[in-house]
Order: sequence, then C-alpha cells, then structure tokens
Amino acid sequence: MNRSALQTIQVSPSKAAPPLKNGNRRQAAPALVADRLSIFYGEFLAIRDISLELAARKITAIIGPSGCGKTTLLRAFNRMNDLIPEARTEGRVLFGDQDIYDPRVDPVALRRRIGMVFQKPNPFPKSIFENIAWGARINGYRGGLGELVERCLRQAALWPEVFDKLEQPGLSLSGGQQQRLCIARALAVEPEVILMDEPCSALDPIATLKIEDLMRELSEQYTIVIVTHNMQQAARVSDFTAMMMMSEDRAGNVVEFGDTHKIFTRPKDKRTEDYVTGRFG
Repeated sequence: MNRSALQTIQVSPSKAAPPLKNGNRRQAAPALVADRLSIFYGEFLAIRDISLELAARKITAIIGPSGCGKTTLLRAFNRMNDLIPEARTEGRVLFGDQDIYDPRVDPVALRRRIGMVFQKPNPFPKSIFENIAWGARINGYRGGLGELVERCLRQAALWPEVFDKLEQPGLSLSGGQQQRLCIARALAVEPEVILMDEPCSALDPIATLKIEDLMRELSEQYTIVIVTHNMQQAARVSDFTAMMMMSEDRAGNVVEFGDTHKIFTRPKDKRTEDYVTGRFG
C-alpha cells in the first residue's frame, strides 16, 4: 500500500490482517480487528487490552453492564473517541490491512467507510430527501441523487412509508421512522461497516422489531456491530457476541467472545452466565 492510499483509507478489506498476539483466527478475513486496544480519558483507563476479530457481513453484539466501556469500544472502531477531549488510544484497530490509528489516516474519510447510528434518532433539520442526499453530495457523489435516495430508503425499509413525502422534514417522522432514516443516511455514503449504539433503546416494541429485521437484511451486505442492553435483542439478531465487564480498577474488558448461541446457552465464564440469565449483581 502506498502513502497516499494510507491518507485516504483506500484499503482492501479482503486482505488478511496480521496475526493477533491474542485471540483465535477465523478462516475468512475479519472486517475489523482490535489488537491489544486500550483507551484512556486523561488518566482514567476506560477499556484495557481488548483483542477481537469482527467477522465481515455478520452482526456482532457487544453486551455488558452499564459503565463497562461498550460504547467506548464501539466508538473506537471509527475513531469517534478522537472527538472527546483527553481521550487517547493504545494498541491497534485494523480495517483490512490498515491500522486506523496510523497518524496518516484521515478520520473523516474513515467514517465514510465505517458509519455510525446513534442511540437517539438524530435526523438533520432538513427534508427527508436532503437527509440522505446531503452527505452524498458533499462527498462528491456523481450519480443521480433521486435514484440514490430511493435505493437507500428501500434498503432501510422506509420507502413505502415516505415515497410521497420526500420534501417533508425528517423530524416529522415517528421515532422508529427517524431511526430508519438515519440508517438510510448512513448507507448513502456507501460504508462497509455500520456501528449501532443502542439503536432501539428509544423505540417501542413494534419499531424495535422493524429495526431488528432491517439489521438482519443489511448484514447480507454490511458488517454490523451493535451495542445493546437488551439480551433478547442480542440473542435474536447477532451472529457473535462480546461480553464486557468492569474490573476492580473500573477498566472494561472483554471476558468472553464467541458464537451468540454458545454465549447464551453454554457460556464458559460464570460472569457471562450470570449476566445473560439476569443473576448478575
């Protein structure tokens, strides 16, 4: 890879990442690899020495009690923690064969490749159409914006509900519709990975099931990483689960990681068993 490619995140996710110091290898190249990842806020160690391989075009859930560093870990995968004063990172996160924390990497370009959907729906104060077209336009999209908007709304299972109201404000939609609009907006810049931080926590059960169905459909084309406190949701939608806990010094780390069915039915760690069965604490 040449130097200019480093600066624009032109990496090949199909290339195998270097071997981890810890952790098991999968046959297929992972989409993201955390290698001895630690994150500090000033002197406070938020997460410690995490090594994970996240499978491509699968859904990985990150679960664990409040305060154990789930969102910090999620935000590390597209350098959103860079926006927090005094945050610093040790270790590596590999996207394809590139360490995203290499100082030559452009984090804005990175976030086009690794998008994020937040806990609370946050549509722009613009029309439904512009919520999707705006990001693509400023990133130099040269195709037909109308076709792009329709395709993204269809991918987000929202087109039948809004096709005749594209000029209405995105904020006029229901909470569940707004969250699907935010997913469509993320898709418009053609990411390879979608990070989701508690995307259903503010939604009713019907809207939640729509988002879950959507995640399963999107995982055929995209790698999805989701943070959730909802054990039933993690069990329903994810292929792999990472169980996080807080140590005595309050640093979070992953105590168990593997196939979701095994994590929920035959966990190896007693702390995982206690948490998923509701006996934790």
